[in-house]
Amino acid sequence: MPDSKTPRRAKQAGLPKRGKGRMSVEAQAAYAESLDEFCGDILEIKSRLDFDVSSRGWCYILEDRIGLAKGDFDAAQVLINDCRKSGLLPIGICAQDGARSPDNLEDIDEDDPEEEAQSWIRTIRNAHAHYTPFSFWRDQEFYVEMWVEKIDLKSLFTDVCETFNVPITNVKGWSDINSRAEAMLRFKEWEEQGKRCVLLYCGDHDPGGLAISSQIMSNLKDLSKAVGWDPSNLIIDRFGLNYDFIEANGLSWIDNLETSSGGRLDDPRHKDHLKPYVQDYLRKFGVRKVEANALVVRPVEGRRLCRDAIRRYVPENALLNYRAALDVERRKVKEEIASLLRAEAAE
Repeated sequence: MPDSKTPRRAKQAGLPKRGKGRMSVEAQAAYAESLDEFCGDILEIKSRLDFDVSSRGWCYILEDRIGLAKGDFDAAQVLINDCRKSGLLPIGICAQDGARSPDNLEDIDEDDPEEEAQSWIRTIRNAHAHYTPFSFWRDQEFYVEMWVEKIDLKSLFTDVCETFNVPITNVKGWSDINSRAEAMLRFKEWEEQGKRCVLLYCGDHDPGGLAISSQIMSNLKDLSKAVGWDPSNLIIDRFGLNYDFIEANGLSWIDNLETSSGGRLDDPRHKDHLKPYVQDYLRKFGVRKVEANALVVRPVEGRRLCRDAIRRYVPENALLNYRAALDVERRKVKEEIASLLRAEAAE
């Protein structure tokens, strides 16, 4: 896994590039060799990763591992996708956007009738393990959800969030109205049950990313009337990326403040250039930023960052206590299932 203890490869290969014009046989062979080496690096790294990475995330890993230049990131994303199309890399080498997954795909049974019947018997005998008559959050002071800026962070943080039953959402810049409304309804429900609601956020270190708390609150309040819930008491805790973490873990800075629309916040002609949040950022950090994807090169530290944020609101032993309480109720279901099966067999 590429973490802070993983050394860079000695050879700084960078990105395979084709020469301009028609290539000689020798040049084609050299390019093919460099492309094979490039794909080999990715496959070798993937064999040691325990989370999925987007094409942008791969750029950060390759920067850390083979010296990929920042200026080659866009070209590297194109090259990785081309290699996926050609078969040099597996299609699934990049994380899938769950929002684009199809619904209603068929699920074909491959077992014969006897195997299928045995499978259902096992399912019935173990059905108690899925019995969940009360929520993890029932006995907690807080109810916590997490929003992240990039799919790489969702992939990296999912296991930690699952440990603490924290829902995690990739908001991809800004969540759509439906997603925001659904989250607000969950917060409303738990607030009505006396919980203090918390929204943890991790995103880019740039002017917008550092001003995200007030922007999230504004976006939620826009839907207050429609949803019937005032988010004023919601705790919005932006836990990363922050400057100290970036510096301590050697994350990679990008020397511009280009936005998704192609404009640059450091350009006096940009409509937001003179806004206080932009000017404050420029004074503190200059014309540079760190994308949240950069965390993929420090997965151990990234997961610790996530866990520490959750632990501010959820006790370490909360899940053990919850599982112990569930086990009591699930044993009752198990005994009832056994009783019903015995009665069925006796008839």
